[in-house]
Amino acid sequence: MTNSKILQITKKIKDRSSKTRMAYEQRMLSQAQNKPRRMQLACGNLAHGFAACAANEKNTLRTTEKPNVAIVSAYNEMLSAHKPYEAFPEIIKNEALMAGGVAQFAGGTPAMCDGVTQGQEGMDLSLFSRDIIAQSTAIALSHNMFDAALMLGICDKIVPGLLIGSLAFGHLPVVFVPGGPMASGLANKEKAKIRQLYAEGKATREQLLEAEAQSYHSEGTCTFYGTANSNQMLVEIMGLQLPGSSFVQPHTPLREALTREATRRAIAMNSLGKDYLPLWKIVDERAIVNAIVGLCATGGSTNHTIHLIAIARAAGILINWSDFHEISALTPLLCRIYPNGEADINHFHAAGGTGFLIRELLAAGLIHQDVKTITGGDLSSYVQEAFLVENRVQWKSATALSHDTNVLRPVSAPFQNHGGLQLLEGNIGRAVLKTSALKDEHLIVEAPAKVFTDQDHLIRAYKAGELTGDLVAVITHEGPGACGMPELHKLTPTLGLLQDKGFKVALVTDGRMSGASGKVPAAIHVTPEATKGGMIAKIKDGDIIKVDAKAGTLEVKVSAVELERRNPNNPDLNYKHFGSGRELFAMARKCVTNAEDGASILGLD
Repeated sequence: MTNSKILQITKKIKDRSSKTRMAYEQRMLSQAQNKPRRMQLACGNLAHGFAACAANEKNTLRTTEKPNVAIVSAYNEMLSAHKPYEAFPEIIKNEALMAGGVAQFAGGTPAMCDGVTQGQEGMDLSLFSRDIIAQSTAIALSHNMFDAALMLGICDKIVPGLLIGSLAFGHLPVVFVPGGPMASGLANKEKAKIRQLYAEGKATREQLLEAEAQSYHSEGTCTFYGTANSNQMLVEIMGLQLPGSSFVQPHTPLREALTREATRRAIAMNSLGKDYLPLWKIVDERAIVNAIVGLCATGGSTNHTIHLIAIARAAGILINWSDFHEISALTPLLCRIYPNGEADINHFHAAGGTGFLIRELLAAGLIHQDVKTITGGDLSSYVQEAFLVENRVQWKSATALSHDTNVLRPVSAPFQNHGGLQLLEGNIGRAVLKTSALKDEHLIVEAPAKVFTDQDHLIRAYKAGELTGDLVAVITHEGPGACGMPELHKLTPTLGLLQDKGFKVALVTDGRMSGASGKVPAAIHVTPEATKGGMIAKIKDGDIIKVDAKAGTLEVKVSAVELERRNPNNPDLNYKHFGSGRELFAMARKCVTNAEDGASILGLD
């Protein structure tokens, strides 16, 4: 039975969203009336649509009886996680033909790697890329040739973008197809140690590069629990990906078999058949709540306090940070995966993975079982593990006991009794803080502010010996309207060094800190942002700031009268608006919503 408080939160979201959700559902019902969609095309349109197909595929697409499945892929060779997708279209096309349908590569989407752009100019395009991916997905599906769709994407902005774009075509059945993580490399603890030694000047660039190369060493998703792997857990717990499929490594027989099975599910769910199951019926307020619970229970990426809001709005569902806060208070932390621990995602999968996690959350009533999923069953069908039997996928009941309680624990013995997300509120604004990797002594920091408008400014100040005591580093003008809201992960080693010296250290910023947020308390996504009149722009060096994760407060110890009197700091941001293509996103910076509204340029309201 679902927890009464979870039911109350879900009802509150449903009531708040009644008008927007009804409008969305009506649009989806209207779009679903004309099927197959390709039969609404004029003959010239349809002929263009199958001109490049083989003769047997053309014959199929002339008819109204057999489905056509769209493939939308974020494949490129630069992202290790997306390189395996190179071979997927051919596998999918062959399986679709065997299952009685056709699959067409409908379109590709951009896919940038935050790991490559961290601390670089290109990072200013990262968050905006999510909505470009959503638009690219819509363009791929806009030809009205399709009866179902397969989404090939894994990493940071890519899965949210694919899902937002797919929800505009929510009358179609949609299945997400993962590629899997790379094998474990250099231990995360050792990698972090080398990074910190380099920041101190005690390791060479060659030593650092070798450590990084041993960590990120092959095809597949990076193995720490950042946004990419949080994505995979979320789409699985939402019922959009096959059970137990998220963390099977690339180029294995089971990985290929799962891709073939995903194709068969898309065919089975297609809009022409008796088992038609459109995306909009899967993504409802219950699925969104399940996703937030999963995020909190695993200590997942803070980026999803932005992405899930945008995803929900694309489905007509209105959520906010207060919902995350209330759900986090109810949800025990069941996982320790780097940066919240030393294990990586392969260790999580081996310990019991998503099957064990979902079993525990269902048994505790913390997630909704009565949801629709791509399996055709409810969420209880996800309490399973995938195995290869005679070259076909078979599912068996997931383990009832964790194989490693240092990584994955039952609800009865969690790592902590609340999830990893905390809403902070005060005279600076509203912000998000990830607590799952913090020690108790770091949950409250009260110290003088040191204000910067760029993370490189802080690093230069450290190297110049200017940071020699307790401090709250305030990084302003990093919000979506200022420069695209880049991740400030480059700060992690420096702030960690200051903390290790015994100083009280915290970060306050209207930027992001990513799924790799670690041991330093970081009040991120501050809203309103500095560029849009946020009080963070009025903070001065020496102001006492209190970041209190226990009380949920974020305060600058300055009177309201004094804050009102002060003029905001309005630095020249021109240097952040040109180079690496940033000049092409001027309109995005002008129209983007605030972080708590999903930081979107798409007008999802």
